[in-house]
Amino acid sequence: MNLEIKPLSDQKTKSWSNAYLVLFPAGIWLFVFMVLPLIILLVYSLGSRDDLGRIVLGFSFNNYVRFFCGPYLNSLGRSLTLAAVTMSACLVTGLAFAVWLAFAVPKNRQNFFMTLMVAPMWTSFLLRIYAWMTILRPTGILSECARAIGIEHPPIILYTPFAVFIGMVYNYLPFMVLPVYAALEKLDRRLLEAAADLGASPWRSFVKITLPLSSRGIVAGCIMVFVPALGDYVTPDLLGGAKTMFIGNLIQNQFLVVRDWAFGCAVSTILIAIVAIFIAIYLKYGER
Repeated sequence: MNLEIKPLSDQKTKSWSNAYLVLFPAGIWLFVFMVLPLIILLVYSLGSRDDLGRIVLGFSFNNYVRFFCGPYLNSLGRSLTLAAVTMSACLVTGLAFAVWLAFAVPKNRQNFFMTLMVAPMWTSFLLRIYAWMTILRPTGILSECARAIGIEHPPIILYTPFAVFIGMVYNYLPFMVLPVYAALEKLDRRLLEAAADLGASPWRSFVKITLPLSSRGIVAGCIMVFVPALGDYVTPDLLGGAKTMFIGNLIQNQFLVVRDWAFGCAVSTILIAIVAIFIAIYLKYGER
Protein backbone atom coordinates (compact mmCIF):
# COMPACT_ATOMS: atom_id res chain seq x y z
CA MET A 1 0.00 0.00 0.00
CA ASN A 2 1.64 3.21 -1.22
CA LEU A 3 0.71 6.51 0.42
CA GLU A 4 1.51 9.59 -1.59
CA ILE A 5 2.36 12.56 0.62
CA LYS A 6 2.07 15.88 -1.15
CA PRO A 7 4.54 18.61 -0.21
CA LEU A 8 3.27 21.37 2.04
CA SER A 9 4.15 23.99 -0.58
CA ASP A 10 1.82 22.32 -3.11
CA GLN A 11 -1.03 22.35 -0.58
CA LYS A 12 -0.50 26.07 0.12
CA THR A 13 -0.39 26.84 -3.60
CA LYS A 14 -3.65 24.97 -4.16
CA SER A 15 -5.37 26.77 -1.25
CA TRP A 16 -4.21 30.15 -2.55
CA SER A 17 -5.46 29.32 -6.04
CA ASN A 18 -8.85 28.34 -4.64
CA ALA A 19 -9.02 31.58 -2.65
CA TYR A 20 -8.21 33.64 -5.75
CA LEU A 21 -10.87 31.74 -7.71
CA VAL A 22 -13.50 32.55 -5.09
CA LEU A 23 -12.50 36.22 -4.84
CA PHE A 24 -12.24 36.76 -8.60
CA PRO A 25 -15.94 37.72 -9.18
CA ALA A 26 -15.84 40.16 -6.25
CA GLY A 27 -12.60 41.63 -7.56
CA ILE A 28 -14.14 42.17 -11.01
CA TRP A 29 -17.18 43.82 -9.43
CA LEU A 30 -15.02 46.18 -7.30
CA PHE A 31 -12.83 47.06 -10.27
CA VAL A 32 -15.73 47.85 -12.60
CA PHE A 33 -17.90 49.78 -10.16
CA MET A 34 -15.31 51.35 -7.83
CA VAL A 35 -11.77 51.45 -9.20
CA LEU A 36 -12.66 52.19 -12.83
CA PRO A 37 -14.96 55.16 -11.99
CA LEU A 38 -12.21 56.62 -9.81
CA ILE A 39 -9.74 56.28 -12.67
CA ILE A 40 -12.17 57.99 -15.06
CA LEU A 41 -12.71 60.75 -12.49
CA LEU A 42 -8.96 61.31 -12.16
CA VAL A 43 -8.41 61.32 -15.94
CA TYR A 44 -11.23 63.82 -16.52
CA SER A 45 -9.92 66.05 -13.73
CA LEU A 46 -6.68 66.51 -15.66
CA GLY A 47 -8.54 67.71 -18.76
CA SER A 48 -10.32 70.93 -19.63
CA ARG A 49 -13.63 72.25 -20.98
CA ASP A 50 -14.22 73.53 -24.50
CA ASP A 51 -16.68 76.24 -25.57
CA LEU A 52 -19.53 73.71 -25.88
CA GLY A 53 -19.00 72.27 -22.41
CA ARG A 54 -17.35 69.08 -23.61
CA ILE A 55 -14.35 67.55 -21.88
CA VAL A 56 -11.01 67.86 -23.65
CA LEU A 57 -8.61 65.23 -22.35
CA GLY A 58 -5.16 66.37 -21.37
CA PHE A 59 -2.58 66.33 -18.62
CA SER A 60 -2.83 69.57 -16.68
CA PHE A 61 -3.25 70.45 -13.02
CA ASN A 62 -4.96 73.75 -13.77
CA ASN A 63 -8.24 72.58 -12.23
CA TYR A 64 -6.53 71.76 -8.94
CA VAL A 65 -4.64 75.07 -8.94
CA ARG A 66 -7.92 76.84 -9.71
CA PHE A 67 -9.55 75.24 -6.70
CA PHE A 68 -6.79 75.88 -4.16
CA CYS A 69 -5.94 79.38 -5.39
CA GLY A 70 -9.49 80.62 -5.98
CA PRO A 71 -12.51 81.37 -3.84
CA TYR A 72 -13.64 77.75 -4.03
CA LEU A 73 -11.38 76.83 -1.13
CA ASN A 74 -13.79 78.61 1.21
CA SER A 75 -16.48 76.05 0.37
CA LEU A 76 -14.16 73.28 1.54
CA GLY A 77 -13.52 75.14 4.79
CA ARG A 78 -17.24 75.60 5.39
CA SER A 79 -17.90 71.92 4.67
CA LEU A 80 -15.14 70.84 7.05
CA THR A 81 -16.51 73.14 9.73
CA LEU A 82 -20.07 71.89 9.26
CA ALA A 83 -18.94 68.25 9.31
CA ALA A 84 -16.84 68.83 12.44
CA VAL A 85 -19.69 70.60 14.26
CA THR A 86 -22.13 67.87 13.25
CA MET A 87 -19.72 65.18 14.38
CA SER A 88 -19.14 66.89 17.74
CA ALA A 89 -22.86 67.35 18.40
CA CYS A 90 -23.60 63.76 17.40
CA LEU A 91 -20.74 62.54 19.60
CA VAL A 92 -22.01 64.31 22.72
CA THR A 93 -25.66 63.42 22.13
CA GLY A 94 -25.01 59.91 20.84
CA LEU A 95 -22.59 59.04 23.65
CA ALA A 96 -25.07 60.21 26.30
CA PHE A 97 -27.88 58.22 24.66
CA ALA A 98 -25.73 55.10 24.22
CA VAL A 99 -24.55 55.19 27.84
CA TRP A 100 -28.11 55.62 29.07
CA LEU A 101 -29.34 52.82 26.82
CA ALA A 102 -26.55 50.39 27.73
CA PHE A 103 -26.46 50.96 31.49
CA ALA A 104 -29.81 52.40 32.60
CA VAL A 105 -32.35 50.63 30.38
CA PRO A 106 -33.26 46.99 31.09
CA LYS A 107 -32.13 44.45 28.53
CA ASN A 108 -35.66 43.62 27.42
CA ARG A 109 -36.35 47.26 26.50
CA GLN A 110 -33.11 48.16 24.74
CA ASN A 111 -34.25 46.74 21.40
CA PHE A 112 -37.39 48.87 21.58
CA PHE A 113 -35.44 52.10 21.97
CA MET A 114 -32.95 51.09 19.29
CA THR A 115 -35.86 50.47 16.95
CA LEU A 116 -37.16 53.96 17.66
CA MET A 117 -33.70 55.33 16.87
CA VAL A 118 -33.36 53.46 13.58
CA ALA A 119 -37.02 53.72 12.44
CA PRO A 120 -36.62 57.14 10.70
CA MET A 121 -33.86 55.65 8.55
CA TRP A 122 -36.41 53.32 6.96
CA THR A 123 -37.83 56.32 5.09
CA SER A 124 -36.20 58.39 2.38
CA PHE A 125 -33.43 60.82 3.31
CA LEU A 126 -35.12 63.51 1.24
CA LEU A 127 -38.49 62.83 2.84
CA ARG A 128 -37.04 63.40 6.31
CA ILE A 129 -35.64 66.75 5.24
CA TYR A 130 -38.99 67.83 3.84
CA ALA A 131 -40.57 66.80 7.14
CA TRP A 132 -38.22 69.17 8.97
CA MET A 133 -39.08 71.91 6.48
CA THR A 134 -42.73 71.40 7.40
CA ILE A 135 -41.87 71.65 11.09
CA LEU A 136 -39.55 74.68 10.88
CA ARG A 137 -41.30 76.88 8.31
CA PRO A 138 -43.00 80.10 9.55
CA THR A 139 -46.43 78.50 9.28
CA GLY A 140 -45.27 75.10 10.45
CA ILE A 141 -45.88 73.00 13.51
CA LEU A 142 -43.19 74.63 15.66
CA SER A 143 -44.41 78.18 14.98
CA GLU A 144 -48.03 77.20 15.67
CA CYS A 145 -47.03 75.65 18.99
CA ALA A 146 -45.12 78.83 19.89
CA ARG A 147 -48.17 80.96 19.11
CA ALA A 148 -50.34 78.60 21.17
CA ILE A 149 -48.26 79.28 24.30
CA GLY A 150 -48.37 83.05 23.81
CA ILE A 151 -45.40 83.88 21.53
CA GLU A 152 -46.95 86.09 18.88
CA HIS A 153 -43.88 86.44 16.67
CA PRO A 154 -41.79 83.27 16.91
CA PRO A 155 -38.31 83.41 15.38
CA ILE A 156 -37.88 82.14 11.85
CA ILE A 157 -35.68 79.03 11.93
CA LEU A 158 -36.03 77.68 8.40
CA TYR A 159 -33.34 78.77 5.92
CA THR A 160 -30.89 79.56 8.70
CA PRO A 161 -27.62 77.87 9.77
CA PHE A 162 -29.41 76.57 12.85
CA ALA A 163 -31.92 74.73 10.65
CA VAL A 164 -29.04 73.14 8.74
CA PHE A 165 -27.47 72.11 12.05
CA ILE A 166 -30.71 70.50 13.23
CA GLY A 167 -31.14 68.57 9.99
CA MET A 168 -27.55 67.35 9.94
CA VAL A 169 -27.58 66.13 13.54
CA TYR A 170 -30.97 64.47 13.09
CA ASN A 171 -29.93 62.59 9.95
CA TYR A 172 -26.52 61.40 11.15
CA LEU A 173 -27.12 60.77 14.88
CA PRO A 174 -27.97 57.04 14.39
CA PHE A 175 -24.58 56.50 12.72
CA MET A 176 -22.95 57.61 15.98
CA VAL A 177 -25.25 55.78 18.37
CA LEU A 178 -25.01 52.34 16.76
CA PRO A 179 -21.22 51.75 16.98
CA VAL A 180 -20.92 53.41 20.40
CA TYR A 181 -23.76 51.32 21.79
CA ALA A 182 -22.24 48.16 20.30
CA ALA A 183 -18.93 48.94 22.07
CA LEU A 184 -20.61 49.73 25.39
CA GLU A 185 -22.73 46.59 25.27
CA LYS A 186 -19.57 44.44 25.20
CA LEU A 187 -18.07 46.26 28.19
CA ASP A 188 -17.40 44.05 31.20
CA ARG A 189 -19.53 45.53 34.00
CA ARG A 190 -17.28 43.92 36.63
CA LEU A 191 -14.60 46.49 35.82
CA LEU A 192 -16.97 49.30 36.82
CA GLU A 193 -17.92 47.44 39.97
CA ALA A 194 -14.27 46.95 40.86
CA ALA A 195 -13.59 50.66 40.30
CA ALA A 196 -16.50 51.55 42.57
CA ASP A 197 -15.20 49.19 45.27
CA LEU A 198 -11.82 50.91 45.08
CA GLY A 199 -13.44 54.28 45.70
CA ALA A 200 -13.69 55.69 42.19
CA SER A 201 -16.54 58.09 41.52
CA PRO A 202 -18.96 57.41 38.65
CA TRP A 203 -17.40 60.22 36.59
CA ARG A 204 -13.86 58.91 37.18
CA SER A 205 -14.97 55.39 36.23
CA PHE A 206 -16.52 56.79 33.06
CA VAL A 207 -13.35 58.67 32.09
CA LYS A 208 -10.84 55.97 33.06
CA ILE A 209 -12.75 52.81 32.07
CA THR A 210 -15.82 53.41 29.92
CA LEU A 211 -14.31 55.87 27.45
CA PRO A 212 -11.03 53.99 26.78
CA LEU A 213 -12.79 50.64 26.34
CA SER A 214 -15.37 52.14 23.97
CA SER A 215 -12.86 54.20 21.99
CA ARG A 216 -13.11 51.97 18.91
CA GLY A 217 -16.85 52.54 18.72
CA ILE A 218 -16.39 56.28 19.24
CA VAL A 219 -13.78 56.53 16.47
CA ALA A 220 -15.94 54.44 14.13
CA GLY A 221 -18.96 56.64 14.87
CA CYS A 222 -16.98 59.82 14.26
CA ILE A 223 -15.81 58.54 10.89
CA MET A 224 -19.30 57.35 9.93
CA VAL A 225 -20.72 60.80 10.71
CA PHE A 226 -17.91 63.02 9.45
CA VAL A 227 -17.43 61.38 6.05
CA PRO A 228 -21.03 61.62 4.72
CA ALA A 229 -21.58 65.00 6.41
CA LEU A 230 -18.57 66.39 4.56
CA GLY A 231 -20.11 65.81 1.14
CA ASP A 232 -23.76 66.41 2.03
CA TYR A 233 -25.37 69.10 -0.11
CA VAL A 234 -29.07 68.21 0.09
CA THR A 235 -29.50 69.24 3.73
CA PRO A 236 -27.76 72.65 3.44
CA ASP A 237 -29.51 73.29 0.13
CA LEU A 238 -33.05 72.62 1.37
CA LEU A 239 -32.90 73.66 5.03
CA GLY A 240 -30.42 76.48 4.45
CA GLY A 241 -32.11 77.90 1.38
CA ALA A 242 -28.97 77.48 -0.77
CA LYS A 243 -27.55 80.65 0.78
CA THR A 244 -24.10 79.18 1.44
CA MET A 245 -21.90 77.26 -0.96
CA PHE A 246 -20.55 74.00 0.43
CA ILE A 247 -18.27 71.53 -1.30
CA GLY A 248 -21.19 69.27 -2.23
CA ASN A 249 -23.13 72.18 -3.72
CA LEU A 250 -20.03 73.20 -5.67
CA ILE A 251 -19.69 69.75 -7.22
CA GLN A 252 -23.39 69.64 -8.07
CA ASN A 253 -23.25 73.05 -9.78
CA GLN A 254 -20.21 72.12 -11.83
CA PHE A 255 -21.88 69.00 -13.22
CA LEU A 256 -25.51 70.12 -13.59
CA VAL A 257 -25.43 73.91 -13.99
CA VAL A 258 -22.06 75.16 -15.23
CA ARG A 259 -21.33 71.98 -17.23
CA ASP A 260 -17.64 72.14 -16.31
CA TRP A 261 -17.15 68.45 -15.74
CA ALA A 262 -13.36 68.64 -15.66
CA PHE A 263 -13.36 71.05 -12.73
CA GLY A 264 -16.15 69.08 -11.04
CA CYS A 265 -14.07 65.91 -11.34
CA ALA A 266 -11.10 67.72 -9.81
CA VAL A 267 -13.16 68.89 -6.82
CA SER A 268 -14.61 65.40 -6.44
CA THR A 269 -11.11 63.91 -6.48
CA ILE A 270 -9.99 66.32 -3.76
CA LEU A 271 -13.00 65.37 -1.65
CA ILE A 272 -12.31 61.65 -2.13
CA ALA A 273 -8.67 62.20 -1.12
CA ILE A 274 -9.74 63.96 2.09
CA VAL A 275 -12.17 61.15 2.92
CA ALA A 276 -9.46 58.57 2.22
CA ILE A 277 -7.13 60.35 4.65
CA PHE A 278 -9.69 60.17 7.45
CA ILE A 279 -10.38 56.51 6.72
CA ALA A 280 -6.64 55.79 6.78
CA ILE A 281 -6.43 57.50 10.18
CA TYR A 282 -9.24 55.27 11.42
CA LEU A 283 -7.58 52.12 10.09
CA LYS A 284 -4.30 53.09 11.74
CA TYR A 285 -5.53 54.21 15.14
CA GLY A 286 -9.14 53.10 15.48
CA GLU A 287 -8.46 49.40 14.96
CA ARG A 288 -5.81 49.15 17.66
